[in-house]
Amino acid sequence: MSERLFLSPPDVTEYEHQAVSDAMRSGWIAPAGPHIDAFEHAMAQRVGVQYAVALSSGTAALHLGLLGLGVRPGHTVITSTMTFAATTNAIVYTGATPYFVDSDITTGNMDPVLLEKSLQQLSAENQQVAAIIPVDLFGKAADYSAILPIAQRYGVPVLADAAESLGAQHHGQPAGSFGQAAITSFNGNKIMTTSGGGMLFTDDVAFADKARYLATQARQPVTHYEHVEVGYNYRMSNLLAALGLAQLNRLTAMLQRRRAWREQYRSYFADVPGIEIFGGDDSADNCWLTSIIIDPITAPVTPQQLQRVLEQANIETRPLWKPMHLQPAFVHYPGKITGTAQQLFERGLTLPSGSAMTQRQFDSVLTALDTVVHSRMRIRSVS
Repeated sequence: MSERLFLSPPDVTEYEHQAVSDAMRSGWIAPAGPHIDAFEHAMAQRVGVQYAVALSSGTAALHLGLLGLGVRPGHTVITSTMTFAATTNAIVYTGATPYFVDSDITTGNMDPVLLEKSLQQLSAENQQVAAIIPVDLFGKAADYSAILPIAQRYGVPVLADAAESLGAQHHGQPAGSFGQAAITSFNGNKIMTTSGGGMLFTDDVAFADKARYLATQARQPVTHYEHVEVGYNYRMSNLLAALGLAQLNRLTAMLQRRRAWREQYRSYFADVPGIEIFGGDDSADNCWLTSIIIDPITAPVTPQQLQRVLEQANIETRPLWKPMHLQPAFVHYPGKITGTAQQLFERGLTLPSGSAMTQRQFDSVLTALDTVVHSRMRIRSVS
């Protein structure tokens, strides 16, 4: 069997190997070090904010972001139902109640109309909404031009979950720069990686300082170990920051590579009835993952059939995120649900999209697709 082709494996070259090796030789093996400072400064500049805090994961960044906004037990936090579980987990860590808002049918992102209806309802019920977490799905920034004014009218701060959208934009403004604070992820499958890791972005120095303080076990600045509140072991290591700096220097090229795969997929499916590239206009996206939506009536194949064929060729695929309101761990939480996210989950399939993928590997995906997609189209045309 051929070597397995993954959705989005790390894109790491000799340049990154050298960067980490240099950091090790410098002696800065412990968590603190100059590479963290440099990485935070460079990322803040890239995203267009004043401050960035390098952390152990995107989940840690979400957790500290919520704590910085004062979220606590008894509060409600509104978020997208179509997201990875980390978004909801971070809310639950604070003791607050997640409230799920369904998707816009074109993008899968939080529907601003449903957001406003949710805020109206929760306000009428005297629920204290402490934060809104829109999620930038698969590299497309949420509709912040609609979401932010709604949040402002109700006096609710926004923590933007840009875990999947580093390098994307919304109306010319970089993802990660929206809201009172934002986060991104450097997990191994993201656009750029620090193995594990994440970052919190803000223009508020006090917010950034509090996050750093909590991320280092809330240690007081005295010679002995003094703690007046509970902290967390959330800081990124200096070695991983060195890897991140190297990846950041290659980010533009990696974005271009993923967009090239997106365009080739778009060309392939252009003449296939009932199958379209998910997300609508993607001119401002980072093309982290390319997904397709398959109409069960007009398409020549179902998502499940296509997934089985590609799996037989040792090619990884994945449905879109299973909505949070359908997850057993979170099914008891409230929300404003229309069924859109569930429909996208049932009809969507994500295809290999990594920047490290070669043209030969990409062609193998198309070859596998051909065995079921175009062969069935030919059968239909004959019959």
